[in-house]
Amino acid sequence: MRVNQPAGKYYSTDYLEKLCDPWDFRGSGVTNMHGSTGDIILLGTTTKQLEEVFWTLTHDMGQDLGGSGSNLRTPSDCLGQSRCEYACYDTNALVYFLTNEYQDELH
Repeated sequence: MRVNQPAGKYYSTDYLEKLCDPWDFRGSGVTNMHGSTGDIILLGTTTKQLEEVFWTLTHDMGQDLGGSGSNLRTPSDCLGQSRCEYACYDTNALVYFLTNEYQDELH
């Protein structure tokens, strides 16, 4: 299962705990942080457990699921102006805009 990473890949401890709780309960507990797609990959569960995890992530946490569609992959960005003194533009804002603008093509 792919989970969209936050812009700049900034995580709080609280977020990571909330992300891992349903996966420990309904999945294998194994993750791949930023695999080849850039998404957080949650590995190993059964089909009937997926919908429960989807609901928890999307409705309870307000988290977007990552995309693996053939039209557009989940956008990813560097830390940009939030950490780089040489950044020329706000990459976090750009990825946020692109994700919202092309949401249908991601899935």
